[in-house]
Amino acid sequence: MNTTWFTEFWANYQTPIHVALILLIAVIGRALLLVSVRRVVSGVVSGVKSEAKAVAEDAESPLVKARVIQRTKTIGSVLSNFITWGIALITVTMVLNELGVQVGALIAGAGILGAAVGFGAQSLVRDLISGLFIVFEDQFGVGDVVDLGEVKGAIEAVGLRVTQVRDVEGTLWYVRNGEIARVGNKSQGFSRVIVDLSFEPSVDIEKAKSAMLAAAGTVSKSKTLGTQLIGQAEVWGIQALSGDSLVIRMVQQVASKAVDEVGRELRASVVSELKKSKLNLASTGNSFTVNLKK
Repeated sequence: MNTTWFTEFWANYQTPIHVALILLIAVIGRALLLVSVRRVVSGVVSGVKSEAKAVAEDAESPLVKARVIQRTKTIGSVLSNFITWGIALITVTMVLNELGVQVGALIAGAGILGAAVGFGAQSLVRDLISGLFIVFEDQFGVGDVVDLGEVKGAIEAVGLRVTQVRDVEGTLWYVRNGEIARVGNKSQGFSRVIVDLSFEPSVDIEKAKSAMLAAAGTVSKSKTLGTQLIGQAEVWGIQALSGDSLVIRMVQQVASKAVDEVGRELRASVVSELKKSKLNLASTGNSFTVNLKK
């Protein structure tokens, strides 16, 4: 069999064939990898939606669903972009090498150009890298109440560059991820409602403690809020002492999502119990505070 024609054909068109094969493999490989990423993302999102329907009675489930879906889609987008740019870079390098271009010199030049661009856009790069760590480490998500330093409020959206926070006054803040030095998340795990009552120094301490615990017991019997309490309320004792008042602290551990409702109900119950027990708050401190602690 005469193979001269094939040898001549290969000698003349070897480079175009190699380039075509490289491009074809790159396109097919990218498509397969992107389909795999989309299938994983779709699977996670579908699973979250199914689980959310199964626990529809949980008021927090929509926020949890939105958080997981957003995080999954963000990670999927990052992986898709990484796959696209990675394959494109490898493909261009291989094609140029087939065409006889000195790739080493181009890579060195591109490295210098990339360093210059990176130096000029270092704040943007820092924002993106910080956003990646926030998403991957799940530091906070949609619906979480956070303290980011100068901004405090509920998370409405988490992006790779900017996080959106709605404060108690309704203002929507756009916080660059690279500017977030610390995160205080009040929605992960549990919270504590802390009630500090300032009494006159002559108050019957044991009677005051009993009244505070009775108030917490009333809240625990509530059909709507009782299930949000974690354990029993504790009176930690005298928190502060001065010449005209003493402060007694009570702590109730609660689910994070119900801390405000439990705090308000507990304060109302305390007022009622103080009236029943005929206990008066100190004139210099006739108010009490509710603080949130992790």
